[in-house]
Amino acid sequence: MAHQEPVNGFAVAVVREDGRWRCSRMDSSALSELDAAITELRQLRSTGAVFGLLAVDDEFFIVLRPVPGGVALLLSDAAAALDYDIAADVLDLLRVDPPDEEDDELWPEGDLAILADLGMPQHELQVIVDEVDLYPDEQLQMIAQRCGFGEEFTKLLDTIQA
Repeated sequence: MAHQEPVNGFAVAVVREDGRWRCSRMDSSALSELDAAITELRQLRSTGAVFGLLAVDDEFFIVLRPVPGGVALLLSDAAAALDYDIAADVLDLLRVDPPDEEDDELWPEGDLAILADLGMPQHELQVIVDEVDLYPDEQLQMIAQRCGFGEEFTKLLDTIQA
């Protein structure tokens, strides 16, 4: 893989417990190591939903959600696996071959229904992924708004990007 230097972006852990949303910054290693992101999310014990939102280099995003027996994953652009190890790791876990280098089409891989139980139906998530004119942080902001934790997400992003 081509990208070994530090990766820009952010990783946010989202927890819903007792009807309240909480967003927290994940360790920077979550942006370059999928295993680190999964491990960090699994350590967040909660009776409610726990998932991670990763925006990588203004290029793509990953949604990951620990589930019994594994992890549900969504990669917004499968072609990112050609340049980023973490995206290649997502495809490996999904058992999907990376696209050809000549393929310039953008398409997601993984579970588009990953947040359906939290208010983000599969077809709406597909619409957000298909918005190629938006940056990943803008796409994740739309997801946060739709699921109901937009305010918490925005407050955290403001501190991360300050």
